[in-house]
Order: sequence, then structure tokens, then C-alpha cells
Amino acid sequence: MSSGSVSKINLILEVKGKLKLNCELKRHLSPRTVGTIIRSLPLEGNVHLFGSSIAYFETPIDSGIERTKSQFKKGDIAFLPTGGCICFFITDSEPGKKMTPIGKISTNGNSLKDVKSGDVFSLYADNG
Repeated sequence: MSSGSVSKINLILEVKGKLKLNCELKRHLSPRTVGTIIRSLPLEGNVHLFGSSIAYFETPIDSGIERTKSQFKKGDIAFLPTGGCICFFITDSEPGKKMTPIGKISTNGNSLKDVKSGDVFSLYADNG
């Protein structure tokens, strides 16, 4: 299913009609949550913004909370159990909610600054 190792799963985050970013989910960060997300791929949803620091989309995933953090760096990917949200950090941030860390954007995360509410995120396996 993945190019990469068992512990790192390479994915594509696409903003439909705009851009594609490489990202990786890291199983060692939160094994149960990452496993659930991988089994649910592909995922798609409307982009929502939390200020200018987080772009996210809601999913049907119900995984609970695991190995939480409250501070994230630009490029981090986290899971917020409320709404099953997958969050992409545009800037370093302390969102005020504990989230489950799940991975990192491995290409230029600055591109996410141009994402608007109403755009569509698509997250799927990188089979290339």
C-alpha cells in the first residue's frame, strides 16, 4: 500500500484544482489513529480554517485521542477527535486543544497559506 517503510506511510494531500503536497503519516506517533486513517483512505472534505495557522477537514473517522500534544510546528499533521478532523499546521501553533500527532507535510507547506475555506482537500496513498 505504501512506498516507504512500515512506520512511514507516504500520502498525497491535494487541494483540488490547486496543488498537491507530499506528506507522511508516522505510525510510531500514534499507531492506532494512523492505522485507522490508513484503512479509511482515500479521504476528502471541504477545507476549514482555524485562524491563519490551521487548515483542516472533517472525516467520518472515530478514533479517540492518543498520545496528545498541544504545541505543533509548521508542517505538522494532527488528528482532532472532535469531528474526526485532520489538521494541517500552516504556522507554529498552540491551538488550545489537545490533538493526536500523526505526521508531517514533507514538501513545501507554505503552499497551504493560499488555501481558502470551501476548497476541497483530498488525502490518498502515494502509489508512485
